Amino acid sequence: MTTLVTGATGLVGNNVVRLLRCEGETVRALVRDTSDPRPLAGLEVEAVIGDIRDIESVRRAMAGVSQVVHSAARVHIGWTGLESQRAINVEGTRNVATAARDANAKMVHVSSVDTLGVGSPDLPADEDSPREGKVPCSYVTTKREAEQAFLDEVSRGLEGIVVNPGFMLGPWDWKPSSGRMLLEVARRFTPFAPKGGCSVCDVRDVAAGILAALQRGTIGRRYILGGENLTYFDLWKRIINLTGGTAPICRAGPLMRIIAGRGGDLIGKITGREPDVNSASVGMSDLYHYYSIARAQRELGYVVRPLEESIADAWSWFQAEGYA
Repeated sequence: MTTLVTGATGLVGNNVVRLLRCEGETVRALVRDTSDPRPLAGLEVEAVIGDIRDIESVRRAMAGVSQVVHSAARVHIGWTGLESQRAINVEGTRNVATAARDANAKMVHVSSVDTLGVGSPDLPADEDSPREGKVPCSYVTTKREAEQAFLDEVSRGLEGIVVNPGFMLGPWDWKPSSGRMLLEVARRFTPFAPKGGCSVCDVRDVAAGILAALQRGTIGRRYILGGENLTYFDLWKRIINLTGGTAPICRAGPLMRIIAGRGGDLIGKITGREPDVNSASVGMSDLYHYYSIARAQRELGYVVRPLEESIADAWSWFQAEGYA
């Protein structure tokens, strides 16, 4: 049985590829000709050059495939880049889902908790919570549209499941993606943490959850693959405890958050390149992205390892690869 993985050079996709290979499965990866070769180096993986925006290259990669893990996406939390994110996140997902349906291949679509509603410290959100409270930035908008495009194909006969990962840490974060926060906190003193919080999980547990969804997930169903719910302030302190450095002093106040967000917006207008810190990303960091993983635990056997292990292993990998 051959599994096609899109986004195989990214954090989620690369961990999925490695787990599949550890289990002796045959893996095919759809990669762009400009992709970083390091993530797949030394792995017994069939690499097929293509782009999820080109449905013909997707169909070629899909030939003879039994199942698909679609983790390719463009991630930028901001107001700009809507069309580029829509081309990749929405139309790319539609192409992969259509080709999978035509090939009678089972598919897991890797979405995000950012498509769901907002939880609270007292009441984490779940898969059925009202989809309210998120900042309607380009990423949130296009990932929600991507889910709908995927579910449209499920309604037409695709055997498909959605997984919604939380904030992931762990090894094989080549770009890096979410590990950028860990690196920034570990490498330099950042006195003020964001106001909100997140559901932190290990990408290796997410990869295992994805494969479990392929094996026994209910068609058309969503599964939150999150972890420990905690504030960014507490997360940063736990990062510092394991990596060294100086812990944050407190959470940023309202005025500081306004200045940071609007300052980033102004820089973006002047330079034509929106920075990572902007009013959309600040607004998202104000929220409590707290989620229940009860459904995934109950139906998929999803297991979450201790957060300290995830931080330590991510930090060790970054150090070994020369990022830290």
